[in-house]
Amino acid sequence: MALAPGTVAGLVPWLLTGWHAGHWWPPLRVIGLVPLLAGAWVLVHAFARFVRDGLGTPAPVAPTEHLVVTGIYRYVRNPMYVAVVAAIAGQALLLARPVLVVYALVALVVMGAFARWYEEPTLAGRFGAEYARYRHAVPGWWPRVRPWRG
Repeated sequence: MALAPGTVAGLVPWLLTGWHAGHWWPPLRVIGLVPLLAGAWVLVHAFARFVRDGLGTPAPVAPTEHLVVTGIYRYVRNPMYVAVVAAIAGQALLLARPVLVVYALVALVVMGAFARWYEEPTLAGRFGAEYARYRHAVPGWWPRVRPWRG
């Protein structure tokens, strides 16, 4: 869990900023804690679902045995990616560093491309109709208001 999200949401922002804060309106900076902490919570929750319900990990080298459609995955198909982008955006506000806004957008595009051209075909091949039903019902990037009960 620490390797990919830790690198994308922790190491790279640190390399880009040294975690030195700029100067913005202080309440705006404090608001940055919300997406940062929410993103961290979602990452932990989503990873735990992979281990507990999927009997595997998000890493392609140790994939899940079962399609994970519980917990946060009932609302959005890519909660880890959404959480990483939220954490980066939160750091951008907290540190008042526009470079992290640009980085968050780049990360979103890269993760979106990976999900679209690698993960989705792989999951469709492994889980067939089960994944097709899930993909049709649960959005990839913007959470549903009500949980899917497939």
